[in-house]
Amino acid sequence: MFEPVVSVFKDASLTSPISASAAIISVEHVFKSVTDSTGTLTILRDIDFTLSPRETAAIVGASGSGKSTLLSIIAGLDTPTQGTVRLAGQDLFAISEDDRAALRAHKVGFVFQNFQLMGNLTALENVMLPLELAGAQNARSLATDMLKRVGLGERLGHYPKVLSGGEQQRVALARAFVVKPAVLLADEPTGSLDFATGETVMQLMFELNQELGTTLVLVTHDQAIAARCQRRITIEAGQVVVPAA
Repeated sequence: MFEPVVSVFKDASLTSPISASAAIISVEHVFKSVTDSTGTLTILRDIDFTLSPRETAAIVGASGSGKSTLLSIIAGLDTPTQGTVRLAGQDLFAISEDDRAALRAHKVGFVFQNFQLMGNLTALENVMLPLELAGAQNARSLATDMLKRVGLGERLGHYPKVLSGGEQQRVALARAFVVKPAVLLADEPTGSLDFATGETVMQLMFELNQELGTTLVLVTHDQAIAARCQRRITIEAGQVVVPAA
């Protein structure tokens, strides 16, 4: 098992333990609209659901339905026009941007379709980065262990440009999971991978979800991936059209 990351946050409430019986994510009547010279466009309409610790959920829907916007709001990276989002009991939009960033750093991991690795850092350095930002004293050993866990123990010193797409996504997985986040948010994590590589990545993601107890929230258009999750939240024209529960 990995040692816990040392917290460097000013507000101790941002790092407090999470009750197994409490919702880890609570989305409460969220709306999102944008206005430009052509008028107002409503992207999300009255989105309302909760997710429990360790749960896996797929957010599905057609392109442009609002899936990625919803994921960004859950992460506190985008702001709802109306409604409340709670992460580990904390109202994301009742705290400062700095405190939202601190909460994300301690409790949230991200995996993106285009990997979002730092091109000037090796695989090991990419995975060490969130640990170093969190003040971990043993970042190198923790990152090395996690890269071995995802099958990249022989690729520690390689830069992203010499790694395959599947290898890059496994580095991204290792980086996301190495801080043992309460929540992992993934936006089309296999969208740029071939089928076999995508299957490998998804298997790793679900295995790590079980091992570390991380709540997993996936935005995907792949119905086979969605079927592997405990919950499916279908968004159509900005609304939940299938009950989340």
